[in-house]
Amino acid sequence: MIPLNPVGRQEIHKLESILLFATLFRKEVLDLIKDPSERLTWVDSLAVAAGAIAREKAGMRVSEIAEELGRTEQTIRKHLKGESKAGELVRETYDLIKEGKLDESQVDLSLILEENSKLKSENEKLKSLLKEIYEKIGEFLE
Repeated sequence: MIPLNPVGRQEIHKLESILLFATLFRKEVLDLIKDPSERLTWVDSLAVAAGAIAREKAGMRVSEIAEELGRTEQTIRKHLKGESKAGELVRETYDLIKEGKLDESQVDLSLILEENSKLKSENEKLKSLLKEIYEKIGEFLE
């Protein structure tokens, strides 16, 4: 069961993890993070938003959340109010869970594995291309 109003650290971390993964693997979010140069920023923002919302649901004050997550109170407020895109997306995920439209079984491992497979394939292609480039440079330098 997903703890919508977590009590204690374990439940906070469970809600935080579910919010992060369920948001991260939504189709629209996967589209947003396709650009490798943006991926790390997006994942970090989603993680902070998920952490902030999980802690808010546990009754923590903004100042406590900011201190615990190592962000400014202003950043935490933006995520909590949905003024940031990451906060908006995580809040939507929370609402889907609350409305019963998304549960733990729908945070589907198959999506994670599919994305992982795509990334592995892309990585292998890039390694092969890089090897060809090094070989051509070696030929050129001879």
